[in-house]
Amino acid sequence: MNPLNWNMPLVWVWLALFCIVFARAGATYVVGRLVRRGAARFERAEKLLASPSYLTAEARINRWGAPVVAVSFLTIGFQTLANLSAGATRMSAWRYLPALVVGGAAWATIYSTIGFVGFEAVSRAYARWPVGTVVFGVAVLVALVLLVTVRRLRRPVGSLERAGAEVSDAVESPT
Repeated sequence: MNPLNWNMPLVWVWLALFCIVFARAGATYVVGRLVRRGAARFERAEKLLASPSYLTAEARINRWGAPVVAVSFLTIGFQTLANLSAGATRMSAWRYLPALVVGGAAWATIYSTIGFVGFEAVSRAYARWPVGTVVFGVAVLVALVLLVTVRRLRRPVGSLERAGAEVSDAVESPT
């Protein structure tokens, strides 16, 4: 599903990608609202809402609000958690929708232009030098895993408890 292969003007590619991200992120927001309401009934949902990644996203949403949702579209992995926590914390749709539009527009712009150019560059590199491309890709992946592992090992032990306490306080006494 490479937009570079779509036979349509860039504006239509952008619009299609924007509609995809708008629907996906909006649905994640709605799921967040529903999950918070009935999380205790589902073990998997309860585990997700207690995970460190989710607690971090919720703490940031509680602290910064809608701008976190907009900026989350420039990340990989945090985007879904930010939209889910915006719904779970019951962020007003009037605050959420503008952030979704701004973030979704940025995401669609990146992916309809430079994002898929990168995919094209990797496929051309693989066509010319498959072994080197795979070795380089594995090296990048190993470096990222090492970076994440080192950062987690250096994280202070109490930081997750503090993030959980901030979330608990914010949920118990919404402002």
